[in-house]
Formats: sequence, C-alpha cells, structure tokens
Amino acid sequence: MTVRIKVCGFTRVDDAVAAAALGVDAIGLVFYPPSPRHVDVTQAQAIIAALPPFVSVVALFVNPQRAEVEAVLSQCAIDILQFHGEESPAFCRSFARPYLKAVRVRPGVDLAALAADYHDARGLLTDAFVEGAHGGTGSTFDWTLIPPGLGLPLILSGGLDEHTVADAVRRVRPAAVDVSSGVEAGKGIKSPQRVADFVAAVRAAQIQ
Repeated sequence: MTVRIKVCGFTRVDDAVAAAALGVDAIGLVFYPPSPRHVDVTQAQAIIAALPPFVSVVALFVNPQRAEVEAVLSQCAIDILQFHGEESPAFCRSFARPYLKAVRVRPGVDLAALAADYHDARGLLTDAFVEGAHGGTGSTFDWTLIPPGLGLPLILSGGLDEHTVADAVRRVRPAAVDVSSGVEAGKGIKSPQRVADFVAAVRAAQIQ
C-alpha cells in the first residue's frame, strides 16, 4: 500500500505549490494563533486557490471554539479537519466533515482505546508529547508504544525528516506520514529540496 504524505504548516503559496508538484498528497494549514505557522483565512484562501486538483487540504485546530471552525469552513475549501487538542469525539464529528484526531504519545496513553473512541476518524495521528506544545516540535517518540491492530489508519508524525522517515516507514508501516518542521528552512518556510528528499525517502522505503 502506498504511504501517503502530508506536509503541514504552510504559510506561503509558492511553498505549497512546490510541495504539490513534488508529489505530496496533502498540505496542512494551521489555524492555531500561538503557532509560528499560523495562517489566517486570507492566506489560506490564496494557498488553496493555487493548488492543483487532487491535493487534499487539511485544516489544523487546537481546542477551538465551534465558531472558529465554522468560520474557516465557510470561507475555505477544506477537505479534512485535524484536531490536535483535547477535543471530544462528539465535537470532532459534529461538523459532518472527514477528520483526523492527533494524539501526543507517551507511556500510559492508550492508543487502542482512543482509536475506539474516535472510531469514525479517517486516521489517528500520533505525535510526540512535549509539555506545552501541540505539534511542530521536531521531537520523536517511542514507536514501540504503538500497538498492533490499532483499528484506525495510523498517521505517523513527530521528529520525521528526510533522514529518519525511511526507517520509520519500514519499522512502523503507517498508512501515512506527516511532517512539518522536518522539511523547513525556517519556521513556516518549507524547503523544496528537503520536501523532495523526504518524498524520495518515503517512496524508496516502500519498495525495500
């Protein structure tokens, strides 16, 4: 099965267009003001308008108010919602849109139970637990904490870059990988070369 690739945290049109041309399946837009990769609706609209067909747009939120999500959905062509906080299953599914649930993994977190709770999610996105942060830290986690037979497609994130993702794909066999800081030249500024190398590493790992 082809491992899908999502690159998250775009802030510039040219970076998103370049990533799409390099074969990225989905681009992530961060609607979380404390993040250095935050975009407003105007920025998001410009990025989305420039993308070619069949590249999915993922909108990331962290513990949002309902009105925040609805405002983005009413103004931007979003394909998938991604919830990166402590949102309840009922909240995540209440927008009648496909969604991903992100989980910050550490010992004691029951991923199987969470997969059951969010059973209608398109996937469970596993990221590193860093106190006070909600992703984009570049930190990895112990992959052995992921149980077999999770019950949902696994999207692996956390500390991935062009040097580590091949090993991650071979060892974890995720349905998809998600990267943000690991392909950047600076916060919110994606490096086309690093994106190209990341995509190549994922593709090469799949045929080994």
